[in-house]
Amino acid sequence: MKDTYIFPAVFNYAEDGISISYPDLAGCLSCADNDEEAMKNSKEALALHLYGMEVDNEEIPVPTCIKDIQLEENEIVVLVEVFMPLWRDKIINKTVKKTLTLPSWLNIEAERCGINFSQTLQEALKQKLNIC
Repeated sequence: MKDTYIFPAVFNYAEDGISISYPDLAGCLSCADNDEEAMKNSKEALALHLYGMEVDNEEIPVPTCIKDIQLEENEIVVLVEVFMPLWRDKIINKTVKKTLTLPSWLNIEAERCGINFSQTLQEALKQKLNIC
């Protein structure tokens, strides 16, 4: 696993926006309405795709040289760089919303005492799973 990856992305400009693809990464696609959004979305798509490949122990290909990429009239190549430690941390620490059920009397008492439900559930789960 590398910390930094740089891959060429193809930005395809059309009347309805910009389509983004990666010649070396089948299925790594995104889109945008303008150049700024295209840069942001292309980084996110690349990072998420590479993270999935890492998790699945897939071999990450060597990026194609820019000069070897064939373009259409409405396309440009953009080199996109991602620093994976930041993305890995962001993905791993992503929060998820959980719905739970508890007795009304317990909810009332906990709210009266100013209990933070998310924090309490996290602490209880860590204790139950023997995670420090």
